[in-house]
Amino acid sequence: MKSAKKSVERRKMRMRRTLARRTNDRPRLSVYRSSKNIYAQIIDDVNGHTVASASSLEKELRETLKTGADKVAAAEIGRLVAERGKKAGVEKVVFDRSGYRFHGRIKALADAAREAGMKF
Repeated sequence: MKSAKKSVERRKMRMRRTLARRTNDRPRLSVYRSSKNIYAQIIDDVNGHTVASASSLEKELRETLKTGADKVAAAEIGRLVAERGKKAGVEKVVFDRSGYRFHGRIKALADAAREAGMKF
């Protein structure tokens, strides 16, 4: 019987392989979701560095958000990472959901990033 952790890792690596084939040298908007917080990064895999990032652990967000683990926080992180990415000159990205299902907090983050001007 497979453990849940191995299944998640396999799903994550399968997603990354698929994204690597389809990127066309676009940066990757990667999402990590924990039980208490949510994190997002725009990563330039060609040059190997992070272009922009946002997290529910940032001081100004912690003061305004009730918790870092709900859809409101995810939407705020999506909007913030999109604004920072646009400021850095990135408008088109590939969305890397890191093996998570596209619903709930992940969907809220993606929708907010799209509304803020990111294209994926």
